[in-house]
Amino acid sequence: MNELFWNEQFLKAYNLRQSIDIVKNAQTNCYRLINAEGDGFSGLIVDIYGSAAVVQCHTVGMYKNIKSISTAIQKIYGSGVDTIYDKNKLSSDYGHRFILGTKEEAVVSENGLNFKVNWVHGQKTGFFLDQRMNRKLLGTYIKGKSVLNTFCYTGGFSVYAQGAGATKVDSIDASSTAIGLTTENMDINKISHDCERTEVVADVMDYLKESTTEYDILIVDPPAFAKSQRKRHNAVQAYKRLNVSAFKRVKPGGLIFTFSCSQVVSRSLFTDTIRAAAIESGRSIQIIHYLSQPADHPSNIYHPEGSYLKGLVLKIT
Repeated sequence: MNELFWNEQFLKAYNLRQSIDIVKNAQTNCYRLINAEGDGFSGLIVDIYGSAAVVQCHTVGMYKNIKSISTAIQKIYGSGVDTIYDKNKLSSDYGHRFILGTKEEAVVSENGLNFKVNWVHGQKTGFFLDQRMNRKLLGTYIKGKSVLNTFCYTGGFSVYAQGAGATKVDSIDASSTAIGLTTENMDINKISHDCERTEVVADVMDYLKESTTEYDILIVDPPAFAKSQRKRHNAVQAYKRLNVSAFKRVKPGGLIFTFSCSQVVSRSLFTDTIRAAAIESGRSIQIIHYLSQPADHPSNIYHPEGSYLKGLVLKIT
């Protein structure tokens, strides 16, 4: 594959992002430029954070072309990109490195809200860009509500809840680093209304079992419970137990935004698992939204595993 191939295919991906109004968007300056098979690049992720591009190669073959990848990025963005960071998913023998610049973090905007992203030390490429539209949807239900955000990571859903008028936002994660970033992200987004909030380092399952507090809205967005077919059954059982516990913390008439990002758990299997949790909980539950990843995370129709993010918004009575 020569330089012309890389430049043409990257421009094709860029043009798709332009067509969905995510490039040079006044409200959002972070998005996915290359989504692996979805853009015809198996084993490659490229995320844009303002003037930084984070490249994540999942295969040695793709990594061997990182110079061409970096050249294609610079050809498209020119001086609009001052940092390119290689954050490959290969063995430690390869290491991570700056290809251009030395900037490790930035405050970026998503739907008008601000988030501090560190691509060197953060999970994935630094932020979970695939939840952008689901976070925005959450905001439409929030005003005057109490919210519990479990597995909050850097507080994406918490910031949206606070900004949209929640009266109470509790954020839970097992990582003290993640909770520190949640606090920082909530602090940098100034609000004009009163919002009680706590950020707690705790195991989510233990917290749900031990807490007696009920909320108007829960967000249940755990990490992938299964990364292979062999572990799928255990993952399904974990999703079931988690959601049974979550249902107990929702006020009558409240909502749950519940997700799975496990590729090996299909959309239908996830829905069946949540149905089983609903039956065990004994509560009446309606599905009001089916959720997925945004348009800058396209999937190839011949690679259904690329549609990895699935979610449900449930009304609990």
